Amino acid sequence: MKFVVQSNLLLNRLQLVGKVILTKNIIPILDCFLFQLSGNKLIITSSDTETRMNTCLEVQEVEGVGEFAITSKNLLDALRELPNQLITFEMNITTCEVFIYYKNGKYNFISQNGSEYPVFRPLQKDIHSLTMNIEDLLTAISYTLFAAGNDELRPIMSGIFFEITPKYIAFVSSDGHRLSRFKKLNMSENVPSSFIFPKKPANLLRSILLREKGEITINFDLNYAHINLPNFTLISRLLEGNYPDYNSVIPSENPYKIVINRLELLNALKRVNLFSDPGNNLIKLQILTNKIILTAQDIDYSISAEEFITCNYTGNNIIIGFKGIYLIEILNSILSEKIILELADASRAGLIIPVKSSENDEDLLMLLMPIMLST
Repeated sequence: MKFVVQSNLLLNRLQLVGKVILTKNIIPILDCFLFQLSGNKLIITSSDTETRMNTCLEVQEVEGVGEFAITSKNLLDALRELPNQLITFEMNITTCEVFIYYKNGKYNFISQNGSEYPVFRPLQKDIHSLTMNIEDLLTAISYTLFAAGNDELRPIMSGIFFEITPKYIAFVSSDGHRLSRFKKLNMSENVPSSFIFPKKPANLLRSILLREKGEITINFDLNYAHINLPNFTLISRLLEGNYPDYNSVIPSENPYKIVINRLELLNALKRVNLFSDPGNNLIKLQILTNKIILTAQDIDYSISAEEFITCNYTGNNIIIGFKGIYLIEILNSILSEKIILELADASRAGLIIPVKSSENDEDLLMLLMPIMLST
């Protein structure tokens, strides 16, 4: 078996697909890439026990067909050291030796039988399908992924909830302290459905979407999602269980609305946050008429910081505390010039909503739980 491929193209695809592979695998062959050659198409696959990704690329000067598995670390390390050039793969079926010939030399590897590589099962009954623009899905993941939880005791929260309705598609994530909800209003399906996409494959999907254009199709059943892109396919086990009723934690009546320049608040937070107590990362916001005073202190080291920024607000004075790093991450994920901070009182969640420059089909809402201030 033989084929010729451009080294940089192969390396770029392997680096993306290789993000699936775990540092330590229970099944040894999952340390490998699976190569499958048929005609001038080369399919490269990586997998762990929950996620599988493959990519297809065209190769040249093909001889024979077949499949083999080759250790990912050895192959990636070797290709990183090569300047961009055409390289030739040759495999000896009898000895399982793989030779990679390049301009001034060759590499030699021992491969494994590709037929031993685990196969994911196909989708079963009750299959749903969702097709959307790649840019829209990338936007949705960028708005929600940061807020997904990491608590092993609540695995249902460690992913992005896709809620598909006849009127909109909502993407929701929460770790119990913050929540992000992004709605795409011009997208809908006649049959309501939902699934929870885990955090690791969502990160992998985001890295692929940054390089792709066009449309994406997601087929899913109760247990798995199959995501098809022009150059990649991603299969992931879904999180099992019912996602909490996120609408019940979003306060509906917030009498205090403060309009703030997002970058001014973000930059002030970054400076003041340096002086917060590492134990609680508390930033106190004192909201006055057209002004917000941000303060932080670390009593153990006798350090503190205070800074004020202007805003648009004429209501009652409010003092509320938030975890600084959470508020910074929320503001980093929003792209609008101005935001609206909606509050009811110091004990209830605050809503952060971008100010839209014009009417569009997107609805973004961020929620952050406060830190109770000592009296």
